[in-house]
Amino acid sequence: MLAIVLVGGFGTRLRPLTNHVPKQMLPICGLPMIEWVALQLAKHGVSEMGLALGYRPDAFLNAYPGGTIAGLPYRVAVEPEVLGTAGAIRFALEELDVDETVVALNGDVLTDLDITALVTFHQRQKAEGTIALQSVNDPSRFGVVTTDKNGRVAEFVEKPPKGTEPSNLINAGAYVLEPEIINRIPAGQQVSVEREIFPHMAREGSLYAVDSSTYWLDTGTPEQYIEANLDVMRGLRDFVPELPTNIVDPSAQIEESFLGEGTEVGANARIKGSVLLSGCKISNNAKIKNSVLAEEVQIGDSAEIDGCVIGRGEVIEPGSEFAWIKRPN
Repeated sequence: MLAIVLVGGFGTRLRPLTNHVPKQMLPICGLPMIEWVALQLAKHGVSEMGLALGYRPDAFLNAYPGGTIAGLPYRVAVEPEVLGTAGAIRFALEELDVDETVVALNGDVLTDLDITALVTFHQRQKAEGTIALQSVNDPSRFGVVTTDKNGRVAEFVEKPPKGTEPSNLINAGAYVLEPEIINRIPAGQQVSVEREIFPHMAREGSLYAVDSSTYWLDTGTPEQYIEANLDVMRGLRDFVPELPTNIVDPSAQIEESFLGEGTEVGANARIKGSVLLSGCKISNNAKIKNSVLAEEVQIGDSAEIDGCVIGRGEVIEPGSEFAWIKRPN
């Protein structure tokens, strides 16, 4: 079975980390996000991955010139323009010449979803489309779903106003789709599968869903990106990669943080709740909290960073203080 992975977004909420690479190429504990996705797909028998690309397709092709990602063969469908989630699925189905049942998923969602069970349910129900569901505390930020006793979707409401959500089960961004769905999606247009296609299918009774609550995290914001890294270190994922080596002064205090390959931390520095990518240099007495530092960032003596995202190669002068006001969702 082929899986279409939607990786065409600009990752604007993760800038400046995504100024140079798509967010699915950002590392989670040293392993690019797209490799986490590929490993999960291969675990459940997916034989090939189709990448629906938009922003910076060269980043994927240059990183994986051998035609495989984490051992899983892949092909690409590069959108000529932004087509939305449904438009991207149609374009990929046509470009990759797919005429069989496919798995489709958002490439910026990290999950331990049982894809095998999702496909089995889809086949048993003879559905046109089946959505994996996830229970969350605040469903208003997502597509909210209700089903009948057989799993048929009764309602699909994209981002309902807070307090009006019909359930706490949301669209987890992973689907099983029959190739006929292509007939529902206008060609060459920007179309949303969440706002346009799924609600229509729900009204027709051809859309099913199954509660697959497991580890699940949307990595669209800096806070979520930090959480994704720390969750691996907390042992919340099915797989933990070999952690990189770095140089940390014995007097430094590192609390719930990830340090990338070759990062150096000086005397009495304090790092808490943060992710530092490869080659960072943290000087003596510096303090870093709830922040993300891209590759080769340098933090000067006694500088303090709180809630910030620092771009690749930036230099923070000694004694500087930076704090970030809470970002909007």
